[in-house]
Amino acid sequence: MNRPAPPPTDDELHALIDGQLAPERRTELEDAVAHDPALAARVAAWRTQRDALRRLHGELLVEPVPAPLMNALDRSQARRGHWMRWGGMAAGVLVAFAAGWLGNAQWSMHRTASAQLTRAPAMREFVHDASIAHAVYAPEKRHPVEVAASEQQHLVQWLSKRLDRPLKVPDLTAMGYTLVGGRLLPGESGARAQFMFEDAAGERITLYIGTLDSQAAAGTAASRETAFRFASEGPVPSFYWIDQGFGYAVAGKLPREVLLKLATLAYRDLS
Repeated sequence: MNRPAPPPTDDELHALIDGQLAPERRTELEDAVAHDPALAARVAAWRTQRDALRRLHGELLVEPVPAPLMNALDRSQARRGHWMRWGGMAAGVLVAFAAGWLGNAQWSMHRTASAQLTRAPAMREFVHDASIAHAVYAPEKRHPVEVAASEQQHLVQWLSKRLDRPLKVPDLTAMGYTLVGGRLLPGESGARAQFMFEDAAGERITLYIGTLDSQAAAGTAASRETAFRFASEGPVPSFYWIDQGFGYAVAGKLPREVLLKLATLAYRDLS
């Protein structure tokens, strides 16, 4: 009698994402992910985090990790559990940092961390504004948007001009959401845009876009990279990310795993 495959552990899921599982166990995990939406959403989120870390620390990983450091990494398995939650690449960066690999890595990582701390207040304000904007306009029956989806080309051109950046409406129809329209909104450091989407049941989500403050978007390495995170501040939750000094937040009154899927779909389409 065949025993059912054991449920995947977090370490196994990270190994799956990093391509480090044995073929038989990989097949079992891929099947489990395919039949469990919550598990699939978690794996998708970790893949996004891994990719963001690879872009963020790519300049530190231009050479293969030396064998002695890889051996040290294997011996420290019990101590690196927290770092593995951010993907195998993050653990490699930690060991390189501790060992002094690529002499100036310490200064580069310190500078990146400082930039992220500097940007934190701006991101809190941005995410909170996205949540408030959703709560104000999503319930509207007659005037939820300034420009309707029937004028999508005009809407995108207008908002692109006001935000001084080419914008795009992500395609969310794969999850049953179509564009309602959009509007221009004020922000702490300039104009912001809101695109609204709706499903057949009338459930609405919004994509909020805008610049960060000048200090956060002044061309630092951190502001040019992408982070993908969940926020519960404000009346509705959101998933948000940063790309080249611009913030994006997908907000809505939805279960976290559903909102994650929508945000991931939008993120991939816009990227």
